[in-house]
Amino acid sequence: MAFNFWRNAPTKMKRILTIAAFFLLSIIITVSGILTPLSNKEINILGKELDGAHQTIGSLPEMQQASFIFGNNFMICLAGFVPIFGPVFECYVLYSTGVVISAYSSYESIQMSPLVLFFLLFLFPFTWLEFLAYSTAMAGSLWLTWQIIQRTGRKEIKNACILISICAVMLLMGSIIEAALI
Repeated sequence: MAFNFWRNAPTKMKRILTIAAFFLLSIIITVSGILTPLSNKEINILGKELDGAHQTIGSLPEMQQASFIFGNNFMICLAGFVPIFGPVFECYVLYSTGVVISAYSSYESIQMSPLVLFFLLFLFPFTWLEFLAYSTAMAGSLWLTWQIIQRTGRKEIKNACILISICAVMLLMGSIIEAALI
């Protein structure tokens, strides 16, 4: 029954559902990074690196902050569109993000669980925009890979370009919001 639904569903619906599935997978992978046990040495190393990054970004004017954040996030997103390798890379980045969130909550002695801290990040629109962009990239990679296997990859390249443009706009908006909050 479910397989018939997928066969009969319009392409646009399939794409939306695939992005939603990757969004949920992204959260699960990030949470698995958060739940990874860290030694005090790892917490201190990651905490100091994060402090350095915060100081570097914080010392920049707001537009340069937004530009820096956008550039970093967009390069990660672009890599996510690469067939086969892209989703693997995105999963690594999301897992690493979870590890850093966990280390940060311990390093800064924040009086809350790293899981609570992670889900509180979803109060900010930039978190939604970033996760949505990365999920779209992974879904785009899957569709492109499938079309290449089907030997119809050329028609999917146009869709990938459209999705890359949409992701760029989402990440640009997210970086402006994030820079304004720093």
